[in-house]
Amino acid sequence: MRTESVAHSDLAIPPGEYLEEVIGELGMTKDELATRMARPASKLSQIFKGEKSITADTALQLEKVVGVPAHIWLGLESEYRLSLARQEKTRERQLLKAEAGLVDTFCYQELVKLGAVARHTQPIEKVAELQRFFGVATLDSVLEVRRYQAAFRCGKPPRQGHSCHAVAAWLRMGEIRAQAIECAPFNKLLLQESLTKIKAMTLLTPNEFLGPLSELLASTGVALVVCPHFPGTKAHGATFWLGREKAVLLLTIRGKWADIFWFSLFHELGHLLLHDRQSVFLEDGCAAPEQAEQEAAADRFAADTLIPPKIYERFLKHGIYTPHSVRGFADVHRIDVGIVVGRLQHDGRLKHEWNNDLRKRYEWTENTA
Repeated sequence: MRTESVAHSDLAIPPGEYLEEVIGELGMTKDELATRMARPASKLSQIFKGEKSITADTALQLEKVVGVPAHIWLGLESEYRLSLARQEKTRERQLLKAEAGLVDTFCYQELVKLGAVARHTQPIEKVAELQRFFGVATLDSVLEVRRYQAAFRCGKPPRQGHSCHAVAAWLRMGEIRAQAIECAPFNKLLLQESLTKIKAMTLLTPNEFLGPLSELLASTGVALVVCPHFPGTKAHGATFWLGREKAVLLLTIRGKWADIFWFSLFHELGHLLLHDRQSVFLEDGCAAPEQAEQEAAADRFAADTLIPPKIYERFLKHGIYTPHSVRGFADVHRIDVGIVVGRLQHDGRLKHEWNNDLRKRYEWTENTA
């Protein structure tokens, strides 16, 4: 059995070049050709340049005028377009190969685990998957997308172990999940009125509060997304907007401390209630200097909403922070005791290792989140 190999030229030669040779041998100008074919010269000019395809009708006209069979013209056109496609395919593969080094930085394996991208072994296939995931033509374009630019506000030098690319992947994951959440139009007043109910949920377990919390926030126009942290994100939360009527509140499950989760939640709620809809607020330790005042305001909002200042000041006057007194204070004010301990530790009233047994850790799974 004999097999034949077909060699393909890397050069894409438009049929128009051959047409120029043919009319040259016939002593015919391009204008004369246009007249004989009853075609505008400008239209034929596009064929000569390869910008316009030779159709079956055009091929039949050329057969009449210059004597070259129609199937020859169609064959030349087909080969030309095929050569262009091969060149484009080669160029695309080269571009994908050039970005292969970014695959791991964008936490490809973590995205596979979450079902966000397909599992592949070839680097260029992984790059193509990441481009689809981010909705960009090239991975270099990610840092140009306004919503992900917050991830690249890294300090100089960047914090050890912090990855801007990982944060961008985490933000995109939250964006995709939020798009699937149905919400009522954003209602600032309704969200403000919901704070007391949300605060009461600090006493519940994740399995008990996540469903009701998500539904409550959705009714106010806020899509709550709890997404696992990726290596290098070092983020606790973020807020941004999908259009004018849907706010996204994205939380990580890094650290597992319940009090940090709730403080982060109320911090992000503070951004939604206090600040404009244009900004992307990201709590990853790399906040932009121009947002420092807004971050401080969100911190105050979270602290004062969870434990109102007057109540907290009265408690501090006693100066007694035994497990019994701290737990009693939390029970009276219907708040998780770990939140009180975390506040006291943050304010320097307790050493960080003291009363840590009163702080809860959440165990998260993808089913929970």
